[in-house]
Amino acid sequence: MIALLIGAGVALLVALIGTPLFIKFLVAKSYGQFIRDDGPTSHHTKRGTPTMGGTVVVAAVLISYFVTHLIMWMMNPASAGPSASGLLLLFLMVGMGFVGFLDDFIKISNKRSLGLNARAKLILQAAVGIIFAVLVLQFPNEDGLRPASTQISLVRDIPWLDLAFGGTVVGAILFVLWSNLIITAATNGVNLTDGLDGLAAGASIMVFGAYTIMGIWQNNQACGSPREAGSGCYQVRDPMDLALLAAILSAALVGFLWWNTSPAKIFMGDTGSLAIGGAVAAFAILSRTELLLAFVGGLFVLITLSVIIQVGFFKLSGGKRVFKMAPLQHHFELKGWAEVTVVVRFWILAGLFVAAGLGIFYAEWVVLL
Repeated sequence: MIALLIGAGVALLVALIGTPLFIKFLVAKSYGQFIRDDGPTSHHTKRGTPTMGGTVVVAAVLISYFVTHLIMWMMNPASAGPSASGLLLLFLMVGMGFVGFLDDFIKISNKRSLGLNARAKLILQAAVGIIFAVLVLQFPNEDGLRPASTQISLVRDIPWLDLAFGGTVVGAILFVLWSNLIITAATNGVNLTDGLDGLAAGASIMVFGAYTIMGIWQNNQACGSPREAGSGCYQVRDPMDLALLAAILSAALVGFLWWNTSPAKIFMGDTGSLAIGGAVAAFAILSRTELLLAFVGGLFVLITLSVIIQVGFFKLSGGKRVFKMAPLQHHFELKGWAEVTVVVRFWILAGLFVAAGLGIFYAEWVVLL
């Protein structure tokens, strides 16, 4: 628990102090956001606002994670240090953040609202996702536990939903496909949620808060732990290190939200939204809560569905629309809701989804107890 407090504290300070410094750098370079012409007209006043703020969040997470482990090592040289699960989560987060950074940099360099073309973006994201999926099936610990397994999970692995039913090779291939489906859904979900001041950051703070609680609980109820109660123990490789990273991410986003809240002084950009989405997907896979992500990240799911419904209905109906505009948050803007009203109400929805996810997580343990 001391590590969580240290990590969160360092991340909060780095993000709070680092964000305004990064804003000054971006302003000096004239690196500002370009606004879509087909978006709400009220957004045109945001043109020129510094973007790529996700860079600070990623940096704060990296600094905090390694500084925390260094401090813990200095306090106790026998401490475990960075875990395989933690490093793999950072790999996916940084990898997706790098893809987003390239996208943002092309936008501001070419002074347009479009960055990487869809094909290049998809290839880069797939490359990072495939490498991650292959690596998480490696690195068994002394108990033989690997960061992930080929079994699909809800709040723990489900034995009868094993992707390796056709053999090890088939299972590995299916797992890579399954993992990349989760990664693509999470990154696109957070990316679509971004767009209003503070919306994605605030919702993500709650999601990572949930993974902090789940990681602590899984560590306390780990199989073989003296604190284990009943048959509902958890087989997760590094639950406490995952809880540390979740707490760090929440704190880093709180520090960033101080400057990102309306009226935003900086946007997270694709650098931030893809990095956050990658981290969310990694938590779902590494904590063995893949299907539970649909509840914990319910706001991201809802906003993604609004885009799918809008596009699908537009094509099937020959040009008609279900919403005034997609993603869903812009529909309510065009209905006359103030931006702050949309953001706060969507934060409430995000909180309700997170509460439902935590409720399912705990209820399952109670049933098995």
